[in-house]
Amino acid sequence: MVFNETWKMEEYMLNTKWEDLPAEVQARAVDCGIDLMIALIVGSHGEQFKNGIRMTEYLKDGNLEIPGCDKSFSFMGAAFAMGHASNSFDIDDGHNMIKGHPGTSFVGGVLAAALEKNVSYREYLTALTVSYDLAVRMGLALQDYYGFLHSTGTYGAVATAAGIGRIFGFTKEQEKTAISMAEFHAPLTPVMRAVEYPSMNKDGVPFGAMVGTLAALDTMAGESAKTHLLELPEYEKYLDSLGKVYEIMNLYFKPYTCCRWAHQPIQASIELMKEKKISPSQVKRVKVHTFRSAAALSKIVPHETDEAQYNIAFPVASAIVHGDVGYRQVCNAALDNPDVLEMMKRLEFVVDEALDAQFPEKRLASVEMELNDGTVYRTRVYAADGEATDHVDHSWFVKKFNRILSPFLTDTGKTVVMRILTENLDASVRDVVADVNVALKNYAN
Repeated sequence: MVFNETWKMEEYMLNTKWEDLPAEVQARAVDCGIDLMIALIVGSHGEQFKNGIRMTEYLKDGNLEIPGCDKSFSFMGAAFAMGHASNSFDIDDGHNMIKGHPGTSFVGGVLAAALEKNVSYREYLTALTVSYDLAVRMGLALQDYYGFLHSTGTYGAVATAAGIGRIFGFTKEQEKTAISMAEFHAPLTPVMRAVEYPSMNKDGVPFGAMVGTLAALDTMAGESAKTHLLELPEYEKYLDSLGKVYEIMNLYFKPYTCCRWAHQPIQASIELMKEKKISPSQVKRVKVHTFRSAAALSKIVPHETDEAQYNIAFPVASAIVHGDVGYRQVCNAALDNPDVLEMMKRLEFVVDEALDAQFPEKRLASVEMELNDGTVYRTRVYAADGEATDHVDHSWFVKKFNRILSPFLTDTGKTVVMRILTENLDASVRDVVADVNVALKNYAN
């Protein structure tokens, strides 16, 4: 095994400036900041976040304020707590080719570092942008090298360490050490087990955040490490496009609070119900044609929100009954809804080989719905809304922001928070988070 020390990744992570980024990448970074803030705010209402808060009691106190919480944290505590919040309701971005969620994988550590150093919101967004580039490239290398699908926390550990290193002002030698250490110790979390047997294990984000944060801190303490997978000759190709291909432009974004693999039948069902003016009581049977990985998602009656999110039957049934899948449909209080549980019994999921052949580049599904009177409707094949090929614009994120945060913010509050996240990129990150929290309190819904 031969590693080529090129420093390409390290220099890109440390030296890229906001002004270097194309205008469309800058605009997307602002929108990703909004999208990840949605995930952090919604996640602050989840059980996983509460567990993360309790865990931070074992760490030293600090003065850092994080979104959606009135407690103050140390740097490490903030990273851990937000690692527990960011993926809590599965509303964060994703990338088809790594079959996971890069943004949530590093936002906890990167935002904690930005708060610790009190950098500008613009610098925080720049750090997010380059961290996406490392997360995706390392994810591709890791999955090829080990030969199985890892959860988000695996490559998230690496992007977390490197993103922290950028904000903390690491040298390129320190950045290499942090990347190497995080990649070597990254949790090789088996995502398909979580798909079939859902729990708070889910996408492995909190433990990836922990490993990445510890790798950065250990680097600062003087630990040394050498080599990482992107230095192997077979993976150097991923570095040739740095500064040319920005992976932040290749993300998909999620309208619903559940696994992306369930989004296609959700959208198909919602649109069919609206178009044909079908009420849930009219539905006799629903057959979902989908790809193999989606069909493998759990179909159990959930007893906690994570079981509802890493599920295909519950969110599709919720979509048919409620016409939406958001916080209100998957929070613990919603799990015993008798109409949704009854609808789950009417669902069938079958693997369509033609659709499966297009995975993971495309995630596709169609729905066949039979009514009580014998009428049968068949939808077109759906790719869920928000794919990279949809080229969603700022208005798409505003619409999602307003819909997903409606349980927590009044219309005025949404306007205020959106203004905080878009109008002054030179504001300090501490001021941005503090202002968001003030709005959450003053305009609570």
